[in-house]
Amino acid sequence: MYAVEAVDIVKTFGDVRALDGVTVRFEPGIVYGFLGPNGAGKTTLIRVLTTLIKPDSGTARVAGIDVVTDAVAVRQRIGLAGQNAAVDEYLTGQENIEMVGRLYNLSPSDARARTDEVLERIELTDAKDRQVRTYSGGMRRRLDLAASMVGRPEVLFLDEPTTGVDPGSRLNLWDLIEELVDTGTTLLLTTQYLEEADRLADRIGVIDHGRLIAEGTSDELKNQMGGDVVEIHVTDDDRGSAFAALTRVATEEPKQEGNSLTIPAPNAAHTLTEVVRELDAVSVTPRDIALRKPTLNDVFLTLTGHKAEEEKKPAPSRGRRRQS
Repeated sequence: MYAVEAVDIVKTFGDVRALDGVTVRFEPGIVYGFLGPNGAGKTTLIRVLTTLIKPDSGTARVAGIDVVTDAVAVRQRIGLAGQNAAVDEYLTGQENIEMVGRLYNLSPSDARARTDEVLERIELTDAKDRQVRTYSGGMRRRLDLAASMVGRPEVLFLDEPTTGVDPGSRLNLWDLIEELVDTGTTLLLTTQYLEEADRLADRIGVIDHGRLIAEGTSDELKNQMGGDVVEIHVTDDDRGSAFAALTRVATEEPKQEGNSLTIPAPNAAHTLTEVVRELDAVSVTPRDIALRKPTLNDVFLTLTGHKAEEEKKPAPSRGRRRQS
């Protein structure tokens, strides 16, 4: 049985086709990441899978249960943390989590015990008696994640869990997410951060304009680039000449993002040498030139013609490694 199985999901809002025939399936016990920019359809798909809206057509099952015909049973088996922390600012951290536990039909004693457990897990025990309005943004996101965990969900949905938090809090949330998966939780997360998908996701679906345009492990997606790439950075004045020079070396049109140009380098150092010769022939001296491994940004740019992230916030990779 798949943890999540969505087939040909279509959802429109007026003239906007938010989901355009999305099909995705994945097994229990993994992190599946949806990567794409704002407006790509990620949140709409989460809302369909968590029974918040009905699809116009197509079918979806979570934990083997149809999200339309048996929505109540689905809700009993899932957890959801949306883009904005859904917490009551005037309740304490403990009161917020206990309230959610009671909504999961836990007894008062079980809700209290489970609340203590998740607050300790997210390292908020010391702040549990404070009103949430005194919490930082990162603390609120952790509390929201705790609320989604209190019912011990089979499948946990995280919609852009680290958007708007500072880099330090983002790393802490990544560690917490990895701990959840290590204990057996199946997780679907959406993100516009490439390094987040690269670190956390066992499998990645690339979504753009409501369509799933690629799917695979991070390494599989990067291998679509055909190995190494050569990347150069030039001035505004040299951009046209550099583009023409790289076109003569590459078998495909160079990918351009601002004054950065990238081409596949199937022959690694030999390709780099050719690039240097062609640039010299047109009197272009790059500000920077490098031979490197492809990134998810290269993949996304190749597939869509634009980048996935609205902002870049590089962070060191540490902790749990995804499965290959």
